[in-house]
Amino acid sequence: MIGRLLDNRYELVEFVGKGGMALVYRAIDHRTGHSVAVKILRPEFNQDAEFSARFEREATTASKMSHHNIVNLLDVGQDGDIRYLVMEYVKGQTLKEVIRQKGALPPSVAAQIGIRILSALQHAHNNGIIHRDIKPQNVLVHADGHIKVADFGIARVAGSNTISQEDSVMGSVHYFSPEQAKGENVTFASDLYSVGVCLYEMMTGQPPFDGETPVSVALQHINAKPRPMSEINPTVPPAMERVVSKAMEKRPENRYQSALEMAQDLQRALQEPDGSWLERLPDKPQSGPGITSNTTTKQKPVHSRKWLWTRIGIIGSGLLVMAVLIAGGIRIYDQVVNTVDVPYCLDETEAEAVRLINKAGLKYEISRVSDPQKAAGTVSLQSPEYGTSMRRNETVFLTISTGPAEQAVPRVAGMPVSEARAVLEQMGFTLLALPDRVLSPTDWDTVLAQSPEEGEMLPNGGIVQVILSGGSVTLPDLVGKTYDEAKQIIKTLNLQLEELQRTPVDDEAQFERIAAQRYVDENGNALEVGQQAMQGTKVTLLEYISRKTLEEEMTDENRETTDQNPEETAIPEEQDT
Repeated sequence: MIGRLLDNRYELVEFVGKGGMALVYRAIDHRTGHSVAVKILRPEFNQDAEFSARFEREATTASKMSHHNIVNLLDVGQDGDIRYLVMEYVKGQTLKEVIRQKGALPPSVAAQIGIRILSALQHAHNNGIIHRDIKPQNVLVHADGHIKVADFGIARVAGSNTISQEDSVMGSVHYFSPEQAKGENVTFASDLYSVGVCLYEMMTGQPPFDGETPVSVALQHINAKPRPMSEINPTVPPAMERVVSKAMEKRPENRYQSALEMAQDLQRALQEPDGSWLERLPDKPQSGPGITSNTTTKQKPVHSRKWLWTRIGIIGSGLLVMAVLIAGGIRIYDQVVNTVDVPYCLDETEAEAVRLINKAGLKYEISRVSDPQKAAGTVSLQSPEYGTSMRRNETVFLTISTGPAEQAVPRVAGMPVSEARAVLEQMGFTLLALPDRVLSPTDWDTVLAQSPEEGEMLPNGGIVQVILSGGSVTLPDLVGKTYDEAKQIIKTLNLQLEELQRTPVDDEAQFERIAAQRYVDENGNALEVGQQAMQGTKVTLLEYISRKTLEEEMTDENRETTDQNPEETAIPEEQDT
């Protein structure tokens, strides 16, 4: 499918991944030039009514939503037998990948991510849509730290028919609610249970329930209590434990009844992690960060000092919410997106270590030290050590072994000078090329001889002198060639065009042809056509040119000189040609 152009607009350029019913590609929208994500229904499901219905349902539900924490739908189309959805492209990782790489996240970061997931769900719930498949694999962490909820492929409108047996296994078993496990109707509280499971995994590095079979995991959701998070990760504060426990109550009526309510408690847990706020909860929920309530209260304006201070308080609260969201986004970026673990580089070759560090988004500096215990050219030390958390673009210091303090000189004769230099530097030696090359049938810049010779012992850091080949060419006769032909021959033979001189001629057939050539070696000695010489030999060409053209050029040159130095203008004397 790579290179396929859908509806003469979306060019598929990269395979991103696959889900239960669709293949996802990164594409270029030729109308805007932007990257988009194209989700294509798998060909084997084109004739499957159930999967086709799910695909259509995702398009329908996505079209009802537009939110900064939801992967928004941009277009729907069909090209031949290919049915596709076009979504905004999120460059980054899934939350599952982040947890696999980093393990347990700081509770404050997990809460900030949870608030943004709940913000997306409140928007969906306000539109009557239940996601039903909230899991870390469906939460995208953008490269700039933004959180996006994806994949409404099995979402349903609240109050629709009881889910079918096929639907009941669509939600991932590690994250779905007890009522999903039992095949019962789902509610908004079912999504909030799944958010609780995601928070549990973010703060402990593992899901609350696991087993050898999906059935065994499902039964634990119905009957078992999860192990307290603080036993796995002592840094989890009591308030966070309380929020997750309430979200994961077995009975839906005992859980949070709205994403807004749960987000408010997460925000309070961030501000007072000891849980002291539990003693003084307000009677009615207040608006939470990034979440808008579904209800509004109309009040008559009261033109009084109290009304004025109330308005100021509302504005101040709004600004505070914005500040909290911005600060939370920065924290997510710093703790999740902008930090990486130092790769293991010890005993790797220099090239492989550099590749690993570049892949991790880090920089490197190299020093070379003799180490008889490590093979020359391999990493003997690294700082910081493996697994250390660093910000992207910070520097890892590598020490490359140059082998023993004294070692045998390798054979570099016959190698190109660039290869010989790399071999010697890897062993801690320095290559010094003598300035005078030697006429030789071997290629230009090939090492002809070395000193010390192969096998001689040399201290670390020692110098190996080499004599380089100057190559060998037969100097061509360029007389009668056009200038372009002569220049191409010079380039092919690796000669050096030193100067182009011109002489007038009346015969038009000779215009722009070579009248004579002069070859000179590196010591200034004249060479003859047909003689063997080194590559790089200098060539001076004499080109025929129209007398009229030459006179016009001389006139132009004199005019330029006059314009630049009007007081120094002189009339040239007549000369015989």
